[in-house]
Amino acid sequence: MTKHLIPPPGLTRIFAITQMISSVGDGAYYVCVAMYFTQIVGFSPAELGSGLTLAWVIALLAGVPVGHLIDHYGPRRMGVLLAIGASLAIGSYMLVGSLPLFIIAACVYTICQRGMSAAQQAFIAAVVDKSKISETKGFIQSTFNIGLSTGAAIGGVALLIGSRNSYLIVLALDAVSFLVYAWMMLGRLPAVARIESSRSNQRRFTVLRDRPYMLISVINAFLMLHIPLIDVALPLWIARWTAAPHWIVAFLFLLNTVTAALFQVRISRGVIDMASATRFVRLAGVILLFSCLAFASSAGMPSLWATALLVLAAILQVLGEMVQFSGTWTISFGLAPDGKQGEYQSIFGSGLTVAELIGPLVLTSLVVYGGPIGWIRLGVVFLVAGFSMGPAVRWAERARQSMQVVQINTNTQS
Repeated sequence: MTKHLIPPPGLTRIFAITQMISSVGDGAYYVCVAMYFTQIVGFSPAELGSGLTLAWVIALLAGVPVGHLIDHYGPRRMGVLLAIGASLAIGSYMLVGSLPLFIIAACVYTICQRGMSAAQQAFIAAVVDKSKISETKGFIQSTFNIGLSTGAAIGGVALLIGSRNSYLIVLALDAVSFLVYAWMMLGRLPAVARIESSRSNQRRFTVLRDRPYMLISVINAFLMLHIPLIDVALPLWIARWTAAPHWIVAFLFLLNTVTAALFQVRISRGVIDMASATRFVRLAGVILLFSCLAFASSAGMPSLWATALLVLAAILQVLGEMVQFSGTWTISFGLAPDGKQGEYQSIFGSGLTVAELIGPLVLTSLVVYGGPIGWIRLGVVFLVAGFSMGPAVRWAERARQSMQVVQINTNTQS
């Protein structure tokens, strides 16, 4: 079991450790941010929600420009600068007392946080063999879940204490974690030579003109709706539609994170090329459909049966999540041209941002108010998205082959 948890020595282990360090701070922050700004600073829930939503929209719009900077200046340099920016933004939360200043700080934080992820992906693309990308990302995702759970436990202690100082300690922890991340990137990771783009890809924001890749990113955004499922829609579903005890929400969340930490690497090793990647995404759509059917079946059942069905559904959901991640990681890296990984990973990673933005509204409307039939509709969305990925990937591969032929002919004529 340990070989699926402990990354091998070298860059993979460094990537995993840096990810775990930053996710510990983030885990504590995510648990405490709402209570800190509403109970201590004095914002209303509507003010906090609108500010955070605006910040994520700005981060979404800034994703491709930041990705271009990553490609231009290099993933390590930009990763360090973005981590420092995130640290300063989180640190400023301790001094913020007005909504406009909070929105500015939140925008800086979300832009830097999403940019750090894109920089990491671009770095991985530059130093990891393509056949090992899914496995490498599996180790990183596992340590991310471990760090997030640890941070959430620390945040829980701060919530239990409930004082201003306890929340400030959490914010300081998150700010320091980003600085440690920057230090490790600067001191433990090698500088990566900037990869020159082909002539056709030297223009800015190439990814926005790559229609097949944009379609793949949209499909991925639909699949990513399972991310806000556990922590947003499911608690409301359990309270409104089932007889299961409310404490099952915490158990299902723990089940999700622990399972992902233990088995993500093992599942990721099954993806070695584009064909296996598309097959995994297709399988993920099927698994997520059955997960939705199990969730739907828990409505109106006796407490024991409802609890059992919810556990079964949660297991299927995290299995679908791990299978989907394993496939989409290879797809996102494999179809991005050399020298443009920053831009391409930014747009692909925006699928998570979109899911986090629209997920609460969509999932609440679909399953909390829609009932069991809403779960069935959501499952169909996952199924269609999973089966759509294969044709989209083949379109992208044909487009890349055609572009390569054009480049060869152009170089020959030159």
